[in-house]
Amino acid sequence: MKMAANLKLLSLLIPCAFLVPVLITMAPDLKEAWNSEALQNMKTVFIGIFLEAAPFLLMGVLLSSLMQWFVSEEMVRRLTPKNPIGGVLVAGLLGIIFPICECGMIPVVRRLMHKGMPAYIAVTFILSGPVVNPIVFTATLLAFPSHPEITIARMGLAFAVAASIGGLVYVFVKRNPLRIPKVAVTEVKTHPGFKMAQPHAHANAHDHNHVKNWRSFFIHAGDEFVDMSKYLVIGALITACIQTFISRSDLISLGNGPVASYVFMMGFAYVLSLCSTSDAFVASAFSHTFALGPLVSFLVLGPMLDFKSTLMLLSTFRTRFVIGLSLAIIILVFAGSWLINLLV
Repeated sequence: MKMAANLKLLSLLIPCAFLVPVLITMAPDLKEAWNSEALQNMKTVFIGIFLEAAPFLLMGVLLSSLMQWFVSEEMVRRLTPKNPIGGVLVAGLLGIIFPICECGMIPVVRRLMHKGMPAYIAVTFILSGPVVNPIVFTATLLAFPSHPEITIARMGLAFAVAASIGGLVYVFVKRNPLRIPKVAVTEVKTHPGFKMAQPHAHANAHDHNHVKNWRSFFIHAGDEFVDMSKYLVIGALITACIQTFISRSDLISLGNGPVASYVFMMGFAYVLSLCSTSDAFVASAFSHTFALGPLVSFLVLGPMLDFKSTLMLLSTFRTRFVIGLSLAIIILVFAGSWLINLLV
């Protein structure tokens, strides 16, 4: 395990080594450039995005490690609804019980899929969980206190899109979409406390195994956090650059027009990579500029698909599956938000 952790650390440091010659060449002007106002803003935005997402990612990997320890494959199979329609409906509402941000959702779902959860249920949970939960519901109501229809439209469209894509995955995806279909390490089926005590087992041996298993739990959580956080760092850095060096007024000018406004708000949600618990307050700043449909498209697409989550999806699922999933999300969110704008 230590060797694997060292290899992961090395994989993060090797790309940085290629920057050394560039930094040496730029050394005379580097300090002045780094202290410029634009780069100061970029650093602030980057730190803000990372600090906003990191706690949810940590929560996700801890929950994933607990599932590795406490939840057996038999339990997952027993609790999974056999009816696909029931499975999609239950998965679409799981966020009410597990209100996890999109950053922490992917490690949890990856662990559940390794335990035997079907892909269509897992995908439905990934897409609906970050939106259809009480925290996001409350935050959206607070951001739009005089427009409760925006909150209702956000929740309803998110559930509809997630359920529809879950159904599409059930019908068309016949092979396991995970990059690594089976867990490479030996899994602990249950907590040692659940095992029947052996009549001749020594107490010290039991305590030693208990400590060892707790150590394995934290090692597993640390490895998974490092594995997922590197994609979060890259996504947050690129997002911070875009937010800093492309003015919002230039972006808004691109959003004039009935179709362009949807494209702009959906692209803006993808680039900003905001947490689903805070994106409603950003959307409220555009409430006097855009109609209901573009605002809902921003609020629904962002938690389902943004830059940092795309990198995390690519690290978990096969590339072809992620491309198909992304296209389905974009098409359904666009069509659903346009229909809402037409009807409401």
